Amino acid sequence: MHNHRVAQTISNTFLNYTSYVISLGGFLFGYDTGVVNGALSFISLPDQLNLSANLQGLVTASLVFGCTFGALFSGKLSDKYGRKLLLHTIAAIFTCATIGCALSNNIIILSIFRFILGLSVGCASSLAPVYLNEISPDRYKSQNVNKNAVAIVIGQLCAFSVNALLGTFLGHWHPVWRLMMLMAGVPAIILWLLSFNLPQSPFWQLIHSTKEKARQTFHRLGFPKLDIREAILASKTEQSHPQQVNLREVFHNKYLLYLFFAGIAVALIQQISGVNIVMYYGTTLLEQVGMGAKASLYGNVLIGLVSSIAIVLGTKLTSRFSHQHILIAGLCGNIIFMTGLTLVMRSHTFTQAQINLIVLILLTCFLATQQGIVSPTTWLLLAELFPPAVKSVFMSWATAVMWLTNFVISLVFPALVAHFGTQGVFLIFGGTNMFCVLLALLLVNPKLVKTAWQKL
Repeated sequence: MHNHRVAQTISNTFLNYTSYVISLGGFLFGYDTGVVNGALSFISLPDQLNLSANLQGLVTASLVFGCTFGALFSGKLSDKYGRKLLLHTIAAIFTCATIGCALSNNIIILSIFRFILGLSVGCASSLAPVYLNEISPDRYKSQNVNKNAVAIVIGQLCAFSVNALLGTFLGHWHPVWRLMMLMAGVPAIILWLLSFNLPQSPFWQLIHSTKEKARQTFHRLGFPKLDIREAILASKTEQSHPQQVNLREVFHNKYLLYLFFAGIAVALIQQISGVNIVMYYGTTLLEQVGMGAKASLYGNVLIGLVSSIAIVLGTKLTSRFSHQHILIAGLCGNIIFMTGLTLVMRSHTFTQAQINLIVLILLTCFLATQQGIVSPTTWLLLAELFPPAVKSVFMSWATAVMWLTNFVISLVFPALVAHFGTQGVFLIFGGTNMFCVLLALLLVNPKLVKTAWQKL
């Protein structure tokens, strides 16, 4: 009995180490998507890169455009070369592209390196939830996949905090944005070093390596014997009936088609709910509302801090309630806060100081519901929604749609603000959240998902 407890402790320690290292990919995802928030004001200065509103959109969207392609090809790459090698490569690309961004001397070079950085961010966003799902025994799956969602928000908080500190102490030095971007290289190097000790996904080993190696990995990660036997049996079935899924096959199978569109719906909900208008342009938004540059940077830190607390609390809800119901509740909260922002911005009864405070509170509440409820639920749904035979491919397609939507929003947002004003943009995203509720009701249905799994 004593030996069994020691073995279980070792397995849990190794599983925890593995899950936290993989989640560093999510941290980098959060840091690199959040760092532009504070850096953009400095990049846009006349003595730096002198960016117009449209060029600000280009700098922001170039990373997201790269993410679309990174996510699209991550499924095939991770199936061919393995989850571990791909994550290790991603960390190296993160490091090199980060240095390239920091040294860029014009908009074209910066956009190119941001695009390359986006390739690795997109790969990480698709790979990490799948990898975490596959290295976790059933009772730890939700807990470990949620670590990635938490890491994304903490990465954004760290980016906001570093930007605020650098902006406070070095704000008079306009090239400070280069240092802001360079700081993302630190966690990238840490991930590269730690990823040497990661195990390969045992499910990938069953198909691409040997059963004995997979069995050893399962044991190291603490999988129960029954789960190991079931995984080996399922892999034999998959190897005897290999599935090279393409869109034509998907459209000829109504159950695969439903799961495909359910994944696309979840991806759209993640983005059109409006989270990244605050993540990327929060500082700019607060400055336009009337806050000063330094106050806006620290306002972002407050938003990031509340988001981090909210996601830690929100991930506990996913193990207790229906994911569909949690998602709809979070989206309804988004609608309330976006509508409130519109009303406050159009009101003439508040002083400028009162408007600044109320806007900051409402933006913080919006991020709390989005990052605490909507975002972790959508990432968890994407990791769980698809059967093993199509998981990596469907996940890469859904994540690619997510980043493509993100790209469009990031590119047009500055122009939307210029045309409709901040209050008009908040109203638009209140409407998109209503559409998200409709998508969640129609396509993210747990009963239909269960039926599709049983029929495949």
